[in-house]
Amino acid sequence: MFNWLYLHFRAFAHALKRLGGQPFGTLLSALVMGIALTLPAGGYVLLDNVAKLARGVSGKPEISLFLNNDADSAQIDTIRQTLQKEQQLASVRFVSRDEALQHLESSGLGDVLGGIPSNPLPDAFIVTLRSDDPALFETFSAKMREWPGVEHVQLDSAWVRRLAALLELARTTMLVLSVLLGLALVIVTFNTVRLQILTQKTEIEISRLLGATDRFIRRPFYWFGVLQGVLGGLVALAAVWIGIDLLAVPVEKVGKTYGVLITLAGPGWRESLAVVGLAAALGWLGTAISVRRHLWGML
Repeated sequence: MFNWLYLHFRAFAHALKRLGGQPFGTLLSALVMGIALTLPAGGYVLLDNVAKLARGVSGKPEISLFLNNDADSAQIDTIRQTLQKEQQLASVRFVSRDEALQHLESSGLGDVLGGIPSNPLPDAFIVTLRSDDPALFETFSAKMREWPGVEHVQLDSAWVRRLAALLELARTTMLVLSVLLGLALVIVTFNTVRLQILTQKTEIEISRLLGATDRFIRRPFYWFGVLQGVLGGLVALAAVWIGIDLLAVPVEKVGKTYGVLITLAGPGWRESLAVVGLAAALGWLGTAISVRRHLWGML
């Protein structure tokens, strides 16, 4: 185990030395990979901010359960207890018919209801879900319609379905773009490692004559591709954060004109690790293809 770690450390140090020995080329490769990764990374961050903003402006979608006018207190308590046991619900609020009438009167509709001898409004429960998944809304509303004492279920999820459809379209577009740019990064790493192999051709042949194994010869190239990918991922994260800083003030000004506070959020540590990890994986993949293609004949 110690010998394995030592060999990888030597390969890592050799690859790091290669990268440091050609700073201009390393910088250009990192910039190319970083700029390509910035587009999907920045796109996903933008989509996440847009989704949060849309939910904040439109409010949390709700399901309204209107009870029968002849529903008694026992039925109301049964429905309340059933709702409180649901793990998927974020909140449950009971609105009595008297409270609903007072709300209508305070909103200026008291004259309309003045000629009605009794309160026509039903008791109701207003519930919100922990998730904004439209399918979950449909499932819960269908189940609630079967409960005794429930007259009508109003589903406030039309905007949720539209938002989910738009975000799904945007995510699919970003996924296609990410795949295409990922292939481009694999090609960039492929060519870079190919040049490294051609540059070190004599050194590789001598190492082979001295008894070096295939793994020993290939290992530094793999580390070279991984490190190049990591540098590209770090460049992409820096570009995303710079873009957020540049857009923060203009976006905040636009939000103020509509009376909305808009604050852009950058990628968290999980998203940052995902970007760097993906870049490292793409670098490894490009290296693996290049090594298999160009180093196979030498070994």
